[in-house]
Amino acid sequence: MNKLENLLRLAGALQLALLTASALVPGVLDWRRNLALLHPFLRSLFWVYGAFIVLVISGFGILTLLDAGAMAAGQPVARSLAALIGLFWLARLAVQCFVFDCGDFLKNRFLALGYHCLTVVFIYLALVLGWAALAPTAGRVL
Repeated sequence: MNKLENLLRLAGALQLALLTASALVPGVLDWRRNLALLHPFLRSLFWVYGAFIVLVISGFGILTLLDAGAMAAGQPVARSLAALIGLFWLARLAVQCFVFDCGDFLKNRFLALGYHCLTVVFIYLALVLGWAALAPTAGRVL
């Protein structure tokens, strides 16, 4: 096992750990009360989108864990998968930095720390998966 493979395994575990943060979001943001104002179709659509995001992140985490060796070895399909997952997290990082203004919801230091930790995790995931996607032999050099 090489350095990149180890970093990818950590990336897989971090993606699965993000599901813990995802599980806290509806309570922290009081979705029940805030979404009650929406039309029932829009409310259910919002919950379905959330469920699909959880499904995608779960799949990304599991696939990263299972295919870390292939990604680190630069196998073509694994590199493509790493590119897809890396772009997902890069886009999520961009949303975190340039779209979301969640200052009103960061009511205490714990929530603010959690938000900043998420940002660090998104950076890590984008970098490590990007490395696996763009440098097919990088894992063998280390």
